Formats: sequence, C-alpha cells, structure tokens
Amino acid sequence: RLTLSLPPGFGTYPGRKRGAAQPQSFSFPCPACRRDVELGERGLGGLFRNLTLERVVERYRQSIDLGAAIMCQFCKPPGLEATKGCTECKASFCNECFKLYHPWGTQKAQHEPTPPTLTFRPKGLTCPEHKEEVTHYCKTCQRLVCQLCRVRRTHTSHKITPVLSAYQALREKLTKSLAYILSSQDAVQTQIAELEETVKRTEV
Repeated sequence: RLTLSLPPGFGTYPGRKRGAAQPQSFSFPCPACRRDVELGERGLGGLFRNLTLERVVERYRQSIDLGAAIMCQFCKPPGLEATKGCTECKASFCNECFKLYHPWGTQKAQHEPTPPTLTFRPKGLTCPEHKEEVTHYCKTCQRLVCQLCRVRRTHTSHKITPVLSAYQALREKLTKSLAYILSSQDAVQTQIAELEETVKRTEV
C-alpha cells in the first residue's frame, strides 16, 4: 500500500496550494451556434494559426486589388475613378463630386466618407478600438464592446450582456421614469400654484 504524503498547505493533488487563485480562463462566442468556447489561460494567443484560411484571405485581397476600379456614379462621361463612398447616400464619388454633393454647412456635410464600394450595407455601431461591430454591453464600464473586447483582460470579471438585452432593460427603466414624472406633474403644478398664492398673500 502506497501513501502519498503532502507538505502542509497543499491540496489533494501536487502542485496546487489550498486557497490558491484559479487560473483565468477566457471564452469566445462561436459565430455559428453562439455558445461560449473556452480558450484557456492564453485566450486567443493559444489558438493555432489556420494557414489555409490565411492563404484564402490573401488570394481574395489580391483579386480585389486586381479587379476593375469603381467609378464615380455622378461624373459625366468619361467618369473618374471613385475615391470615397457614402453609406447614407449609398453611392461612390470622386473627390470633386463628393464635395459637390456634400456642401459645407448642410446636413450632408456630416456624412462620414468610407472606401468606395458597389455594395452598401447598413452602417452599424463599431468598436473604436478594434473596428468591429459591437455585440455586447459592459455594465461595469457602461460602454458597448465587441467580441474581441470580451476576451481581453480588461473585461474579465465585468458583467457583460448582449446589446439587445441591455437596450430592453434601459428602455424599460426610462419608460418607468417617464411615467412617474408624468404622473407627478399635476401634483407638482398644484404645489407651485399654492406657493405662488402664498407669496401673493405675504406681499399684500
């Protein structure tokens, strides 16, 4: 019969002290099933590089660079090559046409230019740090975060919820606050009228 003797302060298996902090584990939501996948202590840094996927992406980028140039949709023939796009206008412009159709001092002047394209998707909120679409809301920091923000150490122990859930909770809270204010409006106006009447009597 073998007996394993451990020094004081150790647990039931060697190498781990009792009360020692557990290693942090990072998770990342699967884009297909939306379930969280455990990534371990290293997070994204512990994943293997997908060389095949990298080659496919690189070939796609090269094909885009070698493709036909996107022309300005407002130039008179022969048109110039487009240098800017506008998500709100859903069109691509050259420099001169962009200035012409977005005159200074108008609402269109606030449109943010984007790279020229032939397919315009609805503009969504993006993370200012990673330029990715925001999908969650951090209650601790009170800010919107993207998928990459979730796996960073900055938000490890923070309370994070999906954007839709946070929106519904905030909307419900605002609705209740507005209803309370409207219900108290008559009482407040009555008190103001009574105070004004009291002031008039005091002045007399």
